Amino acid sequence: MSRALFQRAHRSQPLWLATASGFALLASPAIAQQTGESPAAQEITGEPDFQTPDVAPVTTDAPAVAAEDQIGFAADNLNYDSDSEVVVAEGNVAMNREAISMRADKVTWNRKTGQVFAEGNVAIKSPEGDTAYGDRIELTDSLRDGVVENLLVVLDNGSRLAAIKGTRFANGNIELENAAYTPCPVEDAEGCPKNPSWQIRAVRVTYDRAKNKIRYKGARVELFGLPLIPLPGLSHPANSEAGSGLLVPEIRLDRSNGFEIAVPYYLRLASDRDITITPHLYTGAAPMLEGEFRALTDIGSFRINGYATYSSLVPLTGEDPDSRKRFRGYLESAGKFQFDPRWSFTYSGRIATDRTFMRRYDISRDDRLRSTFELERIGGNSYLSIAGWATQTLRRNDEQGQQPIALPIIDYRQRFADPWLGGQFELQLNTLAIGRTEGQDTQRAFAGARWDLRGLTRLGQEVTLTALVRGDVYHSDENLLTAIPGYRGKSGWQTRGIAAVAADMRWPFVGEFAGGTQTLTPRVQIVATPPIKNLDIPNEDSRAFDLEDGNLFAINRFAGHDRFEDGARITYGVEWNFSRPGFNISSSVGQSYRLSDKPALFPDGTGLTSRTSDVVGRTTIAYRDFLRLTHRYRLDKDNFAIRRNEFDATIGSRSTYAVLGYSRLNRDILLLGEELQDREEARVGGRVKVAQYWSVFGSAIVDLTEQRDDPLSTADGFEPIRHRLGVAYDDDCLSIALTWRRDYADTGDARRGNSFSFRIAFRNLGF
Repeated sequence: MSRALFQRAHRSQPLWLATASGFALLASPAIAQQTGESPAAQEITGEPDFQTPDVAPVTTDAPAVAAEDQIGFAADNLNYDSDSEVVVAEGNVAMNREAISMRADKVTWNRKTGQVFAEGNVAIKSPEGDTAYGDRIELTDSLRDGVVENLLVVLDNGSRLAAIKGTRFANGNIELENAAYTPCPVEDAEGCPKNPSWQIRAVRVTYDRAKNKIRYKGARVELFGLPLIPLPGLSHPANSEAGSGLLVPEIRLDRSNGFEIAVPYYLRLASDRDITITPHLYTGAAPMLEGEFRALTDIGSFRINGYATYSSLVPLTGEDPDSRKRFRGYLESAGKFQFDPRWSFTYSGRIATDRTFMRRYDISRDDRLRSTFELERIGGNSYLSIAGWATQTLRRNDEQGQQPIALPIIDYRQRFADPWLGGQFELQLNTLAIGRTEGQDTQRAFAGARWDLRGLTRLGQEVTLTALVRGDVYHSDENLLTAIPGYRGKSGWQTRGIAAVAADMRWPFVGEFAGGTQTLTPRVQIVATPPIKNLDIPNEDSRAFDLEDGNLFAINRFAGHDRFEDGARITYGVEWNFSRPGFNISSSVGQSYRLSDKPALFPDGTGLTSRTSDVVGRTTIAYRDFLRLTHRYRLDKDNFAIRRNEFDATIGSRSTYAVLGYSRLNRDILLLGEELQDREEARVGGRVKVAQYWSVFGSAIVDLTEQRDDPLSTADGFEPIRHRLGVAYDDDCLSIALTWRRDYADTGDARRGNSFSFRIAFRNLGF
């Protein structure tokens, strides 16, 4: 189909352009033929077909038109009867008008009636990118409206509409009879035809181009060819944009609430905000309402999510429930706003009416709800943070009045280059105010400076020198309300000065080994700090501590600012790394020795009580994307007993994998107030692909702690905590999962027992 071929067939006497008022003839036609009216359409039967017909693509061989009322033609042969004003184009016919393109084997155009009949491998492409296929199409000369037999419409996003008969109107709307819709692929990875995972069959389908929506009459969903429940009033967007309507229900069965069905309704308020309202109906509990609002603004985004019900409450202690019904719920919100490239604001808020609500309705298993906000300014060499946070405890024995409220936390840092030695200075200002409704209140402010200089010697050693000074001011009251004496500090005003110097040397040796490259790096660090008044200062942010490879070489091995390790010490260790294509092993081991005999500030069981610390290390093995194994450990300095032993492994591919975990804390202490009790736990999870789209998944957590490890524990050495097992189907447009979960412990009105959930998600579907 080309202009040259057309010209040869008609001896340079082609008919190129046709207008609504008449043909613009470049020359008189050489051949004239009376074609008459097109035959009547045949009876419509059969089933709609999603497969793309073997049709030549719509091309641009037809000449461009200069006016909206013109039609461009190109064909192998063209006949025109000037008396009846009928044009017949045959052989690779191409037409275009107003950016609408069509190709067919034969086109008959009656200029008097404006009817255009296209036959044989017909394809029409719209300016929006949609392509319609049909056996025989009756159109008007605008190419926008008409009737199609055995229609297939491939939308620009890959979704497909098929029908035995379709009518296209001038405004771009399409009405289909005996039709089907699917967004799923209809070909496999090898390009062979396949049935879609799901489709919607309907008596009539209407495509509203102005609203970009598809509506159905007499619709039902067919899943793997099997008809499911009817869907009256079904509609959905014709592309990937969201549209208002009911979403797919969620089904669940558990011991606490009985049978549950949740039917979300999605309401799109605008292109940048929406609401989802979800009623939850139970056979064993009062109904619950869930709502979520999301919005995108010019400077950021935020969301608000909440749950509300009116029901009785079972306390954490397992006592009989209070028969009085009450309002119960949970509210959370989060957002971030970027005012300019440097200033931003982030917040997150969470609150529940009681301690068992979230577990009762399986919203979350968190034992604390933390609410935070932070205003940040990030400059090229400066940083400012103004933040605050509050915590709601959901633990059984915690008192809410003892939970801290931090407001505000201000931290400012400024870096600049050292003009004398070439290092770097960092200045820091920090304030903190912590209040409690029934506990100790603490306020803190400090100012500090730190200098770092890094360099390389001629022998290849990497040396880092550090010096820091800091001055602190504290004020606290109600100190006796803090249960652990070591955390209280002295009431009233307290001051403290901190100074430290450190030298850290790393000496890497690199060489070839076993077809790869290995690096052996001995490391030595010396830190010296004068005596510090640690116990006079309240301890709010340095409570949790355990020696590990991550903090072994830290200048202050305490977390936070309220405790600072004093005295002089030497820390030594070695790092080893081996790598070859697709394979890597990295390992480190180290220990420290305090040069002074001052009693240790660290509690028993942390690995730093004596002058010589325990030995800590970590090994990581990685093989491509198939294996990653990490082992962390702490060995007793005297007898090399394992005080901490952790394994974490991920094995497999994305479709079939196993996740394994084991933790053993053997601190050999009975100081329960520090929450350093011995623990032992095993974790396992994984997924196995059993077919192209089918997989089986599961996970389990088992408490291996014995009473000799924790005298307050009721565990017998093998106590399952919870497990789950399920089967799932996932492809490009459908996700199905059936999950069984069992909990082995009661938490208030969240009862132990079995729960079952069924989830099905369709792409591009709402009704």
